[in-house]
Amino acid sequence: MKILLAVDGSPASVRAARHAARLAQAMAEPPTLVVFHADLPLPRIAALELGVQGTADYHADNANHALRAVRTALRRARVAFTEKVVVAEPAAAIVRHARSARIDLVVMGTRGRGAIEGLLLGSVARKVVAGAGVPVTVVP
Repeated sequence: MKILLAVDGSPASVRAARHAARLAQAMAEPPTLVVFHADLPLPRIAALELGVQGTADYHADNANHALRAVRTALRRARVAFTEKVVVAEPAAAIVRHARSARIDLVVMGTRGRGAIEGLLLGSVARKVVAGAGVPVTVVP
Protein backbone atom coordinates (compact mmCIF):
# COMPACT_ATOMS: atom_id res chain seq x y z
CA MET A 1 0.00 0.00 0.00
CA LYS A 2 1.17 3.53 -0.79
CA ILE A 3 0.20 6.30 1.62
CA LEU A 4 0.72 10.00 0.95
CA LEU A 5 0.92 12.06 4.14
CA ALA A 6 0.37 15.69 3.16
CA VAL A 7 1.77 18.15 5.71
CA ASP A 8 1.90 21.93 6.14
CA GLY A 9 3.60 22.42 9.51
CA SER A 10 0.38 22.83 11.48
CA PRO A 11 -0.52 20.88 14.63
CA ALA A 12 -3.10 19.06 12.50
CA SER A 13 -0.24 17.77 10.32
CA VAL A 14 1.41 16.24 13.36
CA ARG A 15 -1.88 14.61 14.35
CA ALA A 16 -2.20 13.28 10.79
CA ALA A 17 1.36 11.90 11.02
CA ARG A 18 0.51 10.09 14.24
CA HIS A 19 -2.60 8.67 12.59
CA ALA A 20 -0.59 7.51 9.56
CA ALA A 21 1.95 5.91 11.90
CA ARG A 22 -0.81 3.97 13.68
CA LEU A 23 -2.15 2.81 10.31
CA ALA A 24 1.32 1.72 9.20
CA GLN A 25 1.97 -0.16 12.44
CA ALA A 26 -1.34 -2.02 12.13
CA MET A 27 -0.55 -3.33 8.65
CA ALA A 28 0.85 -6.81 8.15
CA GLU A 29 3.24 -5.45 5.53
CA PRO A 30 4.74 -1.98 6.01
CA PRO A 31 3.31 0.54 3.56
CA THR A 32 5.28 2.92 1.40
CA LEU A 33 4.80 6.22 3.24
CA VAL A 34 5.59 9.46 1.45
CA VAL A 35 5.58 12.67 3.50
CA PHE A 36 4.60 15.40 1.06
CA HIS A 37 4.89 19.16 1.46
CA ALA A 38 3.86 21.72 -1.16
CA ASP A 39 5.04 25.27 -0.54
CA LEU A 40 3.14 28.07 -2.24
CA PRO A 41 5.25 29.88 -4.81
CA LEU A 42 6.32 33.38 -3.86
CA PRO A 43 4.77 36.30 -5.70
CA ARG A 44 6.99 37.24 -8.64
CA ILE A 45 8.06 40.55 -7.11
CA ALA A 46 9.20 38.82 -3.90
CA ALA A 47 11.09 36.14 -5.82
CA LEU A 48 12.85 38.81 -7.89
CA GLU A 49 13.79 40.69 -4.74
CA LEU A 50 15.18 37.58 -3.04
CA GLY A 51 16.93 36.24 -6.12
CA VAL A 52 17.32 32.61 -7.10
CA GLN A 53 19.30 31.50 -4.04
CA GLY A 54 17.21 33.54 -1.61
CA THR A 55 14.02 32.07 -3.03
CA ALA A 56 15.44 28.54 -2.79
CA ASP A 57 16.49 29.19 0.81
CA TYR A 58 13.02 30.55 1.64
CA HIS A 59 11.30 27.41 0.33
CA ALA A 60 13.84 25.11 2.02
CA ASP A 61 13.25 26.85 5.36
CA ASN A 62 9.48 26.52 4.95
CA ALA A 63 9.80 22.83 4.11
CA ASN A 64 12.05 22.16 7.09
CA HIS A 65 9.57 23.91 9.37
CA ALA A 66 6.66 21.94 7.92
CA LEU A 67 8.48 18.61 8.20
CA ARG A 68 10.32 18.92 11.52
CA ALA A 69 7.63 17.75 13.95
CA VAL A 70 6.26 15.19 11.50
CA ARG A 71 9.71 13.62 11.09
CA THR A 72 10.01 13.39 14.87
CA ALA A 73 6.59 11.76 15.26
CA LEU A 74 7.26 9.17 12.55
CA ARG A 75 10.74 8.35 13.80
CA ARG A 76 9.45 7.89 17.35
CA ALA A 77 6.85 5.49 15.97
CA ARG A 78 9.61 3.69 14.03
CA VAL A 79 7.80 4.11 10.73
CA ALA A 80 9.89 4.32 7.56
CA PHE A 81 9.12 7.17 5.19
CA THR A 82 10.46 9.20 2.30
CA GLU A 83 9.93 12.89 1.68
CA LYS A 84 8.77 14.83 -1.34
CA VAL A 85 8.85 18.63 -1.35
CA VAL A 86 7.54 20.77 -4.20
CA VAL A 87 6.87 24.44 -4.81
CA ALA A 88 3.30 24.58 -6.07
CA GLU A 89 -0.28 25.26 -5.03
CA PRO A 90 -0.82 22.62 -2.33
CA ALA A 91 -4.16 21.04 -3.28
CA ALA A 92 -3.29 20.68 -6.95
CA ALA A 93 0.18 19.33 -6.13
CA ILE A 94 -1.21 16.73 -3.69
CA VAL A 95 -3.80 15.55 -6.22
CA ARG A 96 -1.23 15.46 -9.04
CA HIS A 97 1.27 13.46 -6.96
CA ALA A 98 -1.38 11.07 -5.65
CA ARG A 99 -2.34 10.24 -9.22
CA SER A 100 1.14 10.08 -10.75
CA ALA A 101 2.60 7.98 -7.91
CA ARG A 102 -0.47 5.70 -7.80
CA ILE A 103 -1.12 6.47 -4.15
CA ASP A 104 -3.73 4.28 -2.42
CA LEU A 105 -4.56 6.63 0.46
CA VAL A 106 -3.99 10.30 1.26
CA VAL A 107 -3.79 11.29 4.93
CA MET A 108 -3.83 14.96 5.87
CA GLY A 109 -4.83 17.29 8.63
CA THR A 110 -7.35 20.07 8.55
CA ARG A 111 -7.12 23.13 10.72
CA GLY A 112 -9.61 23.42 13.55
CA ARG A 113 -12.22 26.14 13.21
CA GLY A 114 -15.14 27.48 15.19
CA ALA A 115 -18.41 25.58 15.61
CA ILE A 116 -19.98 26.59 12.30
CA GLU A 117 -16.75 26.55 10.28
CA GLY A 118 -15.83 23.23 11.87
CA LEU A 119 -18.59 21.57 9.87
CA LEU A 120 -16.66 22.33 6.70
CA LEU A 121 -13.26 21.07 5.63
CA GLY A 122 -10.47 23.52 4.94
CA SER A 123 -10.13 24.56 1.33
CA VAL A 124 -7.05 22.42 0.63
CA ALA A 125 -8.59 19.32 2.21
CA ARG A 126 -11.86 19.90 0.37
CA LYS A 127 -10.07 20.16 -2.98
CA VAL A 128 -8.01 17.04 -2.30
CA VAL A 129 -11.09 15.03 -1.29
CA ALA A 130 -12.83 16.16 -4.48
CA GLY A 131 -9.92 15.56 -6.83
CA ALA A 132 -7.66 12.81 -5.52
CA GLY A 133 -9.58 9.87 -6.93
CA VAL A 134 -8.46 7.75 -3.93
CA PRO A 135 -9.62 7.59 -0.33
CA VAL A 136 -8.60 10.60 1.77
CA THR A 137 -8.43 10.50 5.55
CA VAL A 138 -8.76 13.97 7.04
CA VAL A 139 -7.53 14.29 10.62
CA PRO A 140 -8.87 17.24 12.65
